[in-house]
Amino acid sequence: MTPSPSDSPGLDPFVRQRALTGFGARGQQALSQASVALVGVGGLGCPVAQYLAAAGVGRLTLIDADHVSVTNLHRQILFGPDSVGRPKVHAAVRALRLIAPGVDVRPQLVRLDQHNAKDLLAGHDVIVDGTDTFHTRHLIADAAEELGIPVAWGAVSGWHGQVTVFTGDARMRDLFPEEPGPDLDTCEGGAVLGPLCGQVGAALATEALKIASGTGTALAGTLAVVDARTGRWREIALAPAAPRSAVSSEQARA
Repeated sequence: MTPSPSDSPGLDPFVRQRALTGFGARGQQALSQASVALVGVGGLGCPVAQYLAAAGVGRLTLIDADHVSVTNLHRQILFGPDSVGRPKVHAAVRALRLIAPGVDVRPQLVRLDQHNAKDLLAGHDVIVDGTDTFHTRHLIADAAEELGIPVAWGAVSGWHGQVTVFTGDARMRDLFPEEPGPDLDTCEGGAVLGPLCGQVGAALATEALKIASGTGTALAGTLAVVDARTGRWREIALAPAAPRSAVSSEQARA
């Protein structure tokens, strides 16, 4: 099959993205200068990283301390059998450099905790939370709120997925004021549909790209919930769990 002129090497790989109404050259330029921190390179993080790199984000920091296992492969699409046993961030960098060699991908083989969260996340324009425990999610959300950085957040469990964006006016603690018990943590040891991770991960990448490029309207203040068994999405409005001053006082006493 003879390639068409539009498939010829050397053309702008972002030409169809630039053609989007409201995006254009300005959006692409903003995206190329943006820095995104992705915490968790698993079922959600893999498609997020793939789409962000392919879209031309300037800098992508990958934060994860885990290694690839065989049971990851059905949903963590950056990895293959040859990645098993390798650190996820290193295997992901190898795959992403094949997809988008011009993107600055920075691996951080470290587990985010209360001591390093602010240092790891500072200096980024957007944070994507692809983690699977509420303890880590609260650490990310609290650090991001203090740093003034928006967070694209997603979760999957079984047949269900959730996506939203946390900002100064719509926070993680509005959705989960306290850390739920361990029975609500997802993925690790639980059932999950592989393509659902891609579906939710793509939605997360879309939110991150909108924020990083300054286009569209972020999904802040609204939780989008999908049931993969029916293929239907529904939206739930988020309301503040407590007055901001009261929450700030409680956090200060903690």
